[in-house]
Amino acid sequence: MKKKNVNEPAAASPLAAPTRRGFLRSGAQAAAGTALYATLGHHGVWAAGSDAPEQKEVKIGFIPLTDCASVVMASVLGLDQKYGVKIVPSKEASWASVRDKLVNGDLDMAHVLYGLIYGVQLGVGSAQKDMAVLMSLNRNGQAITLSKKMADKGAVDAASLAKSMAAEKREYVFAQTFPTGTHAMWLYYWMASAGINPFKDAKIITVPPPQMVANMRVGNMDGYCVGEPWGHRAIMDSIGITAATTQDIWRDHPEKVLGCSADFVAKNPNTARAVIMAVMEAGRWIDASMQNKLKMAETIAAKSYVNTSVDAINQRILGRYQNGLGKTWDDPHHMKFFADGDANFPYLSDGMWFLTQHKRWGCSRRTPTIWPWPKKSTASSCTRRRHRSSR
Repeated sequence: MKKKNVNEPAAASPLAAPTRRGFLRSGAQAAAGTALYATLGHHGVWAAGSDAPEQKEVKIGFIPLTDCASVVMASVLGLDQKYGVKIVPSKEASWASVRDKLVNGDLDMAHVLYGLIYGVQLGVGSAQKDMAVLMSLNRNGQAITLSKKMADKGAVDAASLAKSMAAEKREYVFAQTFPTGTHAMWLYYWMASAGINPFKDAKIITVPPPQMVANMRVGNMDGYCVGEPWGHRAIMDSIGITAATTQDIWRDHPEKVLGCSADFVAKNPNTARAVIMAVMEAGRWIDASMQNKLKMAETIAAKSYVNTSVDAINQRILGRYQNGLGKTWDDPHHMKFFADGDANFPYLSDGMWFLTQHKRWGCSRRTPTIWPWPKKSTASSCTRRRHRSSR
């Protein structure tokens, strides 16, 4: 497995059991042998019994975001049937709804925020429940948007935002999508890099991803962090600009995961393995060609999935960016769903990074907000290599 750039301690996360890594590693090895498996007509009998999925139909929750694509395409392309399961995608209204349905069993699995799973594991903001990160679904591809009104006053990046906020004293409102989620961590880290305390210098609110653009349009916020296509949509609607992409903050960062309760995977290990294989193959299919990416964009733009125009999705999925101020660029570190398997490996050290940020911002009931921490917080400090101990 390749190493990637990251900022995290060397210690392994106490929340992710080593067996999960072995579980996904064996899945990746099986992916390489899929053709041989099919050629031999092997129907998979393990020494301990059948490897047939225990549960044939799996309900997987998702939020209308571009990065739900591998879950959706696994179903649309029929890759789930190849592995003996039927994925039933379930469109959800908010991350809080996804959390609650995972905890009470209304969803079997979900396309979900990395940090949300850790929050439930710790009992932060909900009842505590042991959870499982089966695989990472994608990396990169989120963005921090500032309102056009802020941009017109000169706030176009973190440094100019800090200057603008210092010059005009008022209540500034910024939105993230879930308190322990990735978008909250990217937003806080980015603001802090310019010396802005997100809790003392601004008001932070929680808004579901599909509602970000509408709330900015009516003036409810000065900025937000969310997944695509809602960053690019703000530019298309001329209400916001892209101040930073999350790959600017942490190149090749993990984003969404395939999550479920520990109980579910303990009772249904073969089902979990089958779903991982189907979703991983869908991610590989998406990354394989421009044609596949465009087909994916057309599929998930539909009302039943993301519910937006295709052109809101199909540019940034190819790495074609604009910031809404005339700047355009091709970003090689755009959203990836497979990346030779590296995008799917749930590094223990990634989990540790999120836990340190949860501690930094007081997400845990046991830890107060630590400010400033570290003394010099800059985006470039997210560029250390993953440690071998995380593998």
